[in-house]
Amino acid sequence: MASLPKKVKDRFSKTVSKFQKILQIAKDKDISESDTVAIVGDIFAEVFGYDKYLELTSEFAIRRTFCDLAVKVNKKVQFLVEVKAVGIHLKETHLRQAIEYGANHGIPWIILTNGIDWKLYKIRFEKPINYDQVCSFDFFNIKPRAEKDQETLFIISKEGVKKDARDDFYEKVQSVNRFVIAGIILDDVVLNTVRRELRRLSPRIKVDTSEIETLLRNEVLKRDVLDGEEAQRAHAHVKRFRKKRASTVKVRKNGKTETKKKKVKPLSFSD
Repeated sequence: MASLPKKVKDRFSKTVSKFQKILQIAKDKDISESDTVAIVGDIFAEVFGYDKYLELTSEFAIRRTFCDLAVKVNKKVQFLVEVKAVGIHLKETHLRQAIEYGANHGIPWIILTNGIDWKLYKIRFEKPINYDQVCSFDFFNIKPRAEKDQETLFIISKEGVKKDARDDFYEKVQSVNRFVIAGIILDDVVLNTVRRELRRLSPRIKVDTSEIETLLRNEVLKRDVLDGEEAQRAHAHVKRFRKKRASTVKVRKNGKTETKKKKVKPLSFSD
């Protein structure tokens, strides 16, 4: 992630504790949804650095309804924000409503919050529409001087949006996780490496990659990283990457045709 400017760190340090106190009072009074929207708008302005009057709006219409907040930078919507009352626990139904808003208007980044709990999602415009949770945090637990918490806040901040911090973080979340790592372990390249090392340990034994894969699946890796939609998606992605990497292209050099490996960009779930 890009380094945080000093002014952003200073802003976090000065404003987070202020809104932690405000949110505690709001929770104790069990304020309404509209009052919670007002506080969330102030958080976007004072903590995250957006212009309250030019970059935050509650007048963004989606199919004749209005989302609670839209965050716009350079006339482009960066986030749709669905806000629930501070005393309401965020539920799956709230998320589905927010995802529907984003999907209907082609806006991938969605925030669901009650002021205290914050959840950031990115929509995948597939058939059917799907989404990933990118990060979540409890505003009460944020320590504004802690580097990890500063990085979390930076993802949503105006400066972070300009530096593509949310995209970088999303890429990391999608690439460095147990499903992808399991997929890499079960890839033929790794299986062949394990087979080669086993033969070095015991030259007289014979073992093939299918035996190694079975052992990994049944006795080494946990079942939840092998089954389910996320696991299948990760494993398929690793295979696509390997296939691209193995492809070759023919080039002309000094009047002769040579075969070279095709250059492939790093593992990316946006492919």
